[in-house]
Amino acid sequence: MTEVLRPYQAMVIEEFWRAVEAGQRRIIIVAPTASGKTVIARAIIEQARCKASSSLFLAHRREIITQTSNKLRGIPHGVIRPGDQPRPFELVQVASVQTLHRRAIKAGTMELPEAQYVIVDEAHHVVARSYQSIIEHYPDAVLLGLTATPCRGDGRGLGNVFQVMLQCPQVGELVAQGYLVGTKVYAPVDPDLHGVHIRHGDYVESELADRMDKPKLVGDIISNWYKFGERRKTVCFATSVRHSVHIRDEFIASGVRAEHIDGTTPMDERDATLARLASGELEVVTNCMVLTEGWDMPVLGCIILARPTKQMGLYRQMIGRGLRPAADKPNCIVIDHSGATYRLGFAEDYVEWTLDPDHHAENSTHAARTGDRPGGPRIVECQDCGAARVGGMACLSCGYLPAPSPCAIEVIDGDLGLVASSRRARPHSDDPHLRDEWHSMLAGIAAERGYKPGWVAHQYRYKFGDWPPHGARPVPVEPSVEVRRWVQSRMIAYARGRKSA
Repeated sequence: MTEVLRPYQAMVIEEFWRAVEAGQRRIIIVAPTASGKTVIARAIIEQARCKASSSLFLAHRREIITQTSNKLRGIPHGVIRPGDQPRPFELVQVASVQTLHRRAIKAGTMELPEAQYVIVDEAHHVVARSYQSIIEHYPDAVLLGLTATPCRGDGRGLGNVFQVMLQCPQVGELVAQGYLVGTKVYAPVDPDLHGVHIRHGDYVESELADRMDKPKLVGDIISNWYKFGERRKTVCFATSVRHSVHIRDEFIASGVRAEHIDGTTPMDERDATLARLASGELEVVTNCMVLTEGWDMPVLGCIILARPTKQMGLYRQMIGRGLRPAADKPNCIVIDHSGATYRLGFAEDYVEWTLDPDHHAENSTHAARTGDRPGGPRIVECQDCGAARVGGMACLSCGYLPAPSPCAIEVIDGDLGLVASSRRARPHSDDPHLRDEWHSMLAGIAAERGYKPGWVAHQYRYKFGDWPPHGARPVPVEPSVEVRRWVQSRMIAYARGRKSA
C-alpha cells in the first residue's frame, strides 16, 4: 500500500521528475536524517515501475537494506546480499554495494541487474571506488542520490558525480513543522586537541583516541549524563573501540545498565543489544562508528558525543539519530564532550550545501556567530542550566537571559563580546525563594542519608557560589527530581576525582 506523502516529500518527488523530463541524469536529493528518505525512494521506485522501468537501490549497510526491503512491501523486488535468495527477474532490486561489487564486478559470478534508475542511499559515499565501478556500468540510467549530508568527508561538494541538487526543508524547518524534535545541547567540555593531526579533513583517530580516553574525561561523561541526560535511552559515540569499552565499564561501575557494540560485534548480538535499549532493559549503548548511519530508534532521547570531529557530515549524522519524534519526547538531549557544537553549530542551523567540489558546505548561521561572518552572536553556555544557547538570546531550555552587565567589554573587528575567564557554566540564581527551596531540599536529602549540616552548607555553596545565610536552619522537605539528580551528579564527579587521585 502506498504511504501517504508529507507535503515536502511530494514536492521534492515532483521536482525530481521535472528534472528527469528536462534531461538531467545525475540528481541528488538532500533530506535531513529522519525526514523520510526511504519513503521518497519508495514513491519514485513505485512510479518508475508503473512506467515499466527497472530500478536498482544501492546501500552499504545491512540495516538500510532491511529497512528498504520492508518499506517496499507490496512491490515485488529482489534483494542482493549474503543469505538472501536472488530474484533476478524482478524490475526492482535492492542491493548491498559490497555484495554486488564482489559478485558482479570482481568475481563475475552474476550479471549486473538491468536498471533505468540507480538510487544510491547515503550518497555522500558515492565517490568510493566500489560505488563508481558499479555506476560506470549504467551510463544511460538516471542516477539518484539520497543523503542528509551531501558532501565528502572534508566538506567539499559532490559535483564530480551529480549535476542537480534538490533540497527538502532543513532540520530547523522540520522541527517547526513538527516532523522532527529539536535538540537541547549541553557542552560542558571543550577538550584540548592541540597537536592532534588532521588527515582527510578530520582528526587522526589513533591520536584522537589517545587524547580522549583519559579517566577524567570518562568520569565527566558519566557525571554529566546523570546531571543532564534525564536517564533517557542514550547512545554514546566514542573515538575508538577501547574508548567505547572504557566508557561502558564506567557506566556499569556507576550503576547504569550499559553495553558496547563495534564493527566486530556479530549482527544478532548487535540487534539484541539495540532491542534491549529500545525496550528499556538497557539505558546506554556505547559504540565506535557503528550507529552513525542506517539505524533509527524513535525513542532514543539522548546522544553523547565523546568523539571530536571536524566533519560537518559526521557530526550531523550522529545527532540525527535522535531527531525522530516519539511519545513523551519533547527534544533530543545532546551532551557534547567533543566541543563540536562550538566548531560546527546546532543541528537546527541552516547549512549552505554545495555541489562545487572546490568549495565546502557551510553552516552560515554558525559562521555569523563565530565571526567568520560579521554581525552574529556566538554560542555560549547558559549560566543557569548549562545548556548551549545563542549569545544575546534567551536559553531555549530554561528561558534564562542575562541582564546587561556594567562589566568591561572588548571590541573585536566590530563585534561585541563579553570577556569571560572560563567557558564552564556554574548554575546560580539570585532568587531568594529558589535558594530557600534548594536549601530545604538539600536538608531533606541530608536527613534521609544521615549527613551532617556541613554537607548541606557545602552543597549550597557549590550550587549558588556563596554560603547559606548565617544562622539559617532550613526545614527538611522532600527533594525534587531535579535536586536529586544534581546531588547524584555531584557525588559521581567527586568519586571520579577521588579515583583519579
